[in-house]
Amino acid sequence: MRREASVLHLDLDAFFAAVEQRDKPSLRGRPVVVGGVGGRGVVATASYEARAYGARSAMSTAEARRRCPAGTAFLGGRFAAYRRTSDVVMALLRELSPLVEPASLDEAYVDLAAGDGHDLSVEGVTEIGRRLKERIAAATGGVTGSVGIGTSKLMAKIGSDLQKPDGLVVVPPGRELDVLHPLPVTRLGGVGPATAERLHQVGVKTVGDLAAKSLADLVALAGRAHGAGLHALARAEDDRPVVADREAKSVSHEETFERDLTDLDVLGREIDSMAARVGERLRKSSVSGRTVTLKLRRYDFTTLTRSQTLPQPTDDVRTIATTARRLLGEAGTHGGLRLLGVGVSGLSVYAQGDLFAEEDPADAPDVLAAGTADPEPAAEPPLEPAETRWWPGQDVRHEELGAGWVWGRGLGRVTVRFEGPRTAPGPVRTLAADDPLLHAADPPDWRIPE
Repeated sequence: MRREASVLHLDLDAFFAAVEQRDKPSLRGRPVVVGGVGGRGVVATASYEARAYGARSAMSTAEARRRCPAGTAFLGGRFAAYRRTSDVVMALLRELSPLVEPASLDEAYVDLAAGDGHDLSVEGVTEIGRRLKERIAAATGGVTGSVGIGTSKLMAKIGSDLQKPDGLVVVPPGRELDVLHPLPVTRLGGVGPATAERLHQVGVKTVGDLAAKSLADLVALAGRAHGAGLHALARAEDDRPVVADREAKSVSHEETFERDLTDLDVLGREIDSMAARVGERLRKSSVSGRTVTLKLRRYDFTTLTRSQTLPQPTDDVRTIATTARRLLGEAGTHGGLRLLGVGVSGLSVYAQGDLFAEEDPADAPDVLAAGTADPEPAAEPPLEPAETRWWPGQDVRHEELGAGWVWGRGLGRVTVRFEGPRTAPGPVRTLAADDPLLHAADPPDWRIPE
C-alpha cells in the first residue's frame, strides 16, 4: 500500500447500454438491455433505467424480459462501436500515465505516480479525477465513468463503485479501513457466492467482521491461499502493481477440496460452478476462447490436465461446463480427487456471435427490439433466410432513407428506426427483409455531424 493516493480506477457506467443510448437518441432515458436477444441469451449490460426494474448483468434475457416493462429495448451488441469508444477513453488515460492497465473494455487502472508532474495530494488527485471525467464525457459524446483513487488497486476499485453512476471518490491515505470495514463482505473481489455463504454462516457480513477473524480461522474456512488473501484484503493490504497493457493468456478457476472426492455428480456440480465463474470473467474482459482445459490433482498428488479445442471461440457457460464434464469422464476419478480446475485459453476478442449469441433462427421469438409484440398471430413460422441477416440494434443504411438501426424483425419484414447519434429521434419504417436497398453498415461516428 502506498503513502499517497496515486492509483486511479475508472469504471465506465453501464458501458454497452450507454453507447447504445448515445447512438440511438430514441432510447435515451429508456430501459435498454444489451446481450443475447433470444430465449437462451444472457444480459451483458443493463442501463440504469432497466436496472430499476431488476435487470442486471449475467441474468438470462428471458428473466430480464419478464422484469422490464413494455417499451424496453432488447439489443444485440455492437462490439466495433464499443471498441471504438473504449479506445478513445484508453487514449485519454495514457495521457495521464504510461502505466495503464486495462481490465476490460470499460475498466482500467492508472498509476498516477508514473505520470509526469502530477500533484498527488488529496486535492490534486481529486482535480485529476474531475478533469478526467469531463474529458471522457466530451470525447465520447456523453458516456460517463466513475472514478476511484486510493493507495492501492483495492481501494481505487472500491472507490469507483461507491457513488455510481458518474461518481468520484478519493480514499485519503490512512482512511482505508474507515471506508472498507462498513461495506458488505461481497464487495471484496475474492468473495463469490459460495465464499459469501460460508462467511455468512459464521457471522461475517461486513468487511469489518472479516477483519475480526484470525488468519487461522480464514485458512480453515477458505483454504490456505484464499484464506490468506481474504485476511490481507480485509486489512486493506494490497501491493499489486499497475501493469501496463496486461494481456491474459487464459482464464481459469480451481478449487482444493477438504477431502478427496470421487462422486461424479458432486464433481459435476463443482465443474458447473467453476465454469460459471470462468464464463463471467470472459464476458467481463470481452474475450472468448477456443480451448477448454480440465486440471485434476489426484489423491497421491499427481497432477494432470485434459484439454479440448472447440471449433470456434466461446464464453458460453454451458459449453465450457459440458466440455469439462466430458473431459472428467474421460480422465476418471480413481482414488479420489483433491483438486479440480476449469480453464479457457486461446483467447481472442469477441466475435459478434460469441458475445451476444442467439438461439437457432427457428427458435427465435418474433418480438420487436423495443419490446412490442408483432401484431401477427402467436404461432409464427420459422424466420425466413433473409431475416437472419438482421438483429435488433444492428447498424444499417438504406440507399434512399439513410442510416438507422434495426428495431425489430419477423415474418419476412425488418423494422428500422432512421436516426443517429447527432440527430433527433427518427422515424420508424417497416421494410421487406430482402429489400435490396437495405444494407448492414459500420457503427456511426458520434464525432461527425450527420
